[in-house]
Amino acid sequence: MLSHHEFATLMLVKDAPDQVELDRPDLDSLLESKLIEWEKLSTGAQRPRLTVQGKYVLQAVA
Repeated sequence: MLSHHEFATLMLVKDAPDQVELDRPDLDSLLESKLIEWEKLSTGAQRPRLTVQGKYVLQAVA
């Protein structure tokens, strides 16, 4: 079960991944749950993105 902070972070990753603070502790638990993954950009930077499982979770909640 995800906390309300983790749900909020998951929605933020979906709608505005560039605005997610990368040091959020919620990201670690979402990574462990395989709901997000790191996307490597051409600049060498990383940003979070939803996995298929993460998309399913958000669809189920909606």
